[in-house]
Amino acid sequence: MSDWTYVRVDKEDEIATVTIDREKKLNALNPDVIGELGEAFETLREDEAVRGIVLTGAGEKAFVAGADIGVLAQMTPTSGVGVSRQGQEVFRKIERFPKPVVAAVGGYALGGGCELALACHLRVASENAQFGLPEVGLGIIPGYGGTIRLARLVGLGRALELTLTGEMVDAERAESIGLVSRVIPRDGFQEGAVDFARKVTKNAPVALEKALEAIYHSLDSNTVEALNYESSLFGLLASTEDMKEGMGAFQEKRKPSFKGR
Repeated sequence: MSDWTYVRVDKEDEIATVTIDREKKLNALNPDVIGELGEAFETLREDEAVRGIVLTGAGEKAFVAGADIGVLAQMTPTSGVGVSRQGQEVFRKIERFPKPVVAAVGGYALGGGCELALACHLRVASENAQFGLPEVGLGIIPGYGGTIRLARLVGLGRALELTLTGEMVDAERAESIGLVSRVIPRDGFQEGAVDFARKVTKNAPVALEKALEAIYHSLDSNTVEALNYESSLFGLLASTEDMKEGMGAFQEKRKPSFKGR
C-alpha cells in the first residue's frame, strides 16, 4: 500500500492493520519510524473504507521495545526537545484520530512503545506482553506523553509506581490495573485483536467519532464546558442517517447497516 520502509498497512474489510516493521531492532522507534507512522495515519484518516485501526509490531518479541537508544544517546538539551516534540505530535494525532485505534501489544511495550500504546484508544495484550517505562534508569523521563497519559488511565498512584521504579508489568497485571482491556492467547493473537476491534467498528462510525471527540475534549475542559460540548455533539448526531438507521433497526429488531453518514 505504500513505499514506507518501517511501516506497513494491510486492510481487511473495514479494519486497517498498521504494523511497525523493524523486527531486528525489536521495532524500536527512531525519527524515521515515527515520521512514517504519522504519514500512515494521515493516509488512513482520508480513507473512507477504513473504520478502525489495529496498531501492532512485527514479530512475537515486541510491540515496540522503546525508542532507539543509539539516537537518544546523542541528544543535546536542544535536540532532546525536538525528539520529544516529534513523538508527542504524532502520538497526539493517534490519540485524537477520528476512528477507533486499538493497540495489539505482543511482547515488549517499553518506554516509547508503552507511550505509543497509551496514545491508542484501546489496548489488548498477548499473554507474553510486558509493559514498562524504564526511562529513569537511563537518566531521562518519558517524553512522548507518558507522564500524562499513564496517570489518566491507571490513576496517579500506579503511574508514579511504574514511572519511578521503571519496573515492567506483565499482561495479567496490566489488565488488573486497567492498562489493557483484554488479554488474548498468543495463538491467534492478531486475529483476536482484529476481532476485538470489530466489536467497536460494528457501531455507527459518526457516533464513534463524536464519542471520541467528546471524551478527549473533556480532558482539556472544565465540567460545564465539557457538558455543553457533549450536548452539541449529541444534537448533531440527530441529523445523521446512522442515527435513523440505528433507531429503526432497534425498533424493527434487526441488525443496523451503518453508512457513516
